[in-house]
Amino acid sequence: MDGAQAPAKVKTAINDGICIITLSDPGTLNAAGAELMADLGAAFDAAVADPAVRAMVLTGEGRGFCSGANLSGGRAGTSPGGSTSGPNEALLRIYNPFVSRVRRSPKPLVAAVNGVAAGVGVSLALVCDLVVAAESAYFLLAFRRIGLVPDGGATWLLPRLVGKARAMELMLLGEKLPAATAREWGLINRCVPDAEMMENAMTLARALADGPASLGLTRNLVWDALDSPFHDQLEAEAYGQGAAGRTQDAGEGVMAFVEKRPAKFTGR
Repeated sequence: MDGAQAPAKVKTAINDGICIITLSDPGTLNAAGAELMADLGAAFDAAVADPAVRAMVLTGEGRGFCSGANLSGGRAGTSPGGSTSGPNEALLRIYNPFVSRVRRSPKPLVAAVNGVAAGVGVSLALVCDLVVAAESAYFLLAFRRIGLVPDGGATWLLPRLVGKARAMELMLLGEKLPAATAREWGLINRCVPDAEMMENAMTLARALADGPASLGLTRNLVWDALDSPFHDQLEAEAYGQGAAGRTQDAGEGVMAFVEKRPAKFTGR
């Protein structure tokens, strides 16, 4: 990925094992149209496939993280004159496959939210494992204003993160949620001064990239636990522990513990 030409609406850079994926359509506040989503999917897939990448940071260029789907681009299924039944085809073909791939990522992700995260942009941030937001950032699910419903996994994510009452408030009233309040509610991990947002996001990503390969297994266990019965999760942990125990990092971790020294993980 280093040295390769960046896609038109997404930029990528690798910094010592961390892949920074930047939504790059600032004129629309990085609206998630079909072209941007295609470029984002390609960037994410390349980062997953690159053995040099051990963690990812997702952020936006300019004044916003992501202003939601680009409705001016003719998003399928939003026109009253369209099909009278059936699903929104753009969600089935573009948005849902991407958030599903992120959900199953073998590598951990940090979202660095600058400015607005609206509509499906909220889902893109929250499907990451850790979320750092600038103090000026805010989250907005204003689907009521255009007669649509929250998507991109928002109706699944929000109740699990902040509870039913607050999720209903966010989605039914469509009011802005400032980053500081999002932190108080447990929606995000950090709310920091604007000038320190990327530094904080990179610090978290650095901790993830320097960690063992088992972190990818851990993040998937936690995501699975949101829907799994207790006994099923116990079994999943046993299989996850078996996979983790077979990694080189586990051998290094045990040896470092015995030798009373810091472990040097390689992500393998």
